[in-house]
Amino acid sequence: MAGKKYHHGDLKNALIRAGLEILARDGIDGLSLRKAAQEAGVSHAAPYAHFTDKQALVAAISAEGYRLLFNQLKAVREAFQDEPQRQLVEAAWAYVQFAQSDPAHFRVTFSSTVKQEKDYPALVEITAKCFEQVVSIIASCQAAGVLRPAPPEAMAVSIWSAVHGFASLLIEGQISHQLLDQMTIRQALVFTLDQLTLVALAQGDFSGDQPAALRRLA
Repeated sequence: MAGKKYHHGDLKNALIRAGLEILARDGIDGLSLRKAAQEAGVSHAAPYAHFTDKQALVAAISAEGYRLLFNQLKAVREAFQDEPQRQLVEAAWAYVQFAQSDPAHFRVTFSSTVKQEKDYPALVEITAKCFEQVVSIIASCQAAGVLRPAPPEAMAVSIWSAVHGFASLLIEGQISHQLLDQMTIRQALVFTLDQLTLVALAQGDFSGDQPAALRRLA
């Protein structure tokens, strides 16, 4: 029953989880505070203790998506401190796995659904922290000669655009089956990155499975 989803003292997270379930099932148009309350098994008035309106709930859902990605990016940097190429591949793979494992959450996290982001400090903060991780990975790759010299923030946007485009095409079923019959999704992602790097990533050992240490964090 829905009422069993809520645990005392965890209302905010229960509503975020409820919102994600609604998004996966009904899309953004099907989401409302009332429906989230019903899904979580609490009164219709309960969500207002944490969220002023639907936008505030969506902002919290987006912030949670960025938090999950931040943790993955941080783990990648720590696991491969002296391997910039590996950092690039594993960071991109973490992004694609997020899209694959939870498409509804991925879409909302990186959408323009939140109209006034500056009104939600937690979202602004975690978005900035995530981008800082990406910029640090790009800077490490540039220092190692993996990526061409350029302002790292601008290069980060270019790399992010390519990976986001790949992930979006993937979850929308727009990547050719003929291609995916010839290579795995990870291999196709590495090939995409290869078009932007100064070294051939595909010639390394990066096209195989994600390392076990990172899989445990997924």
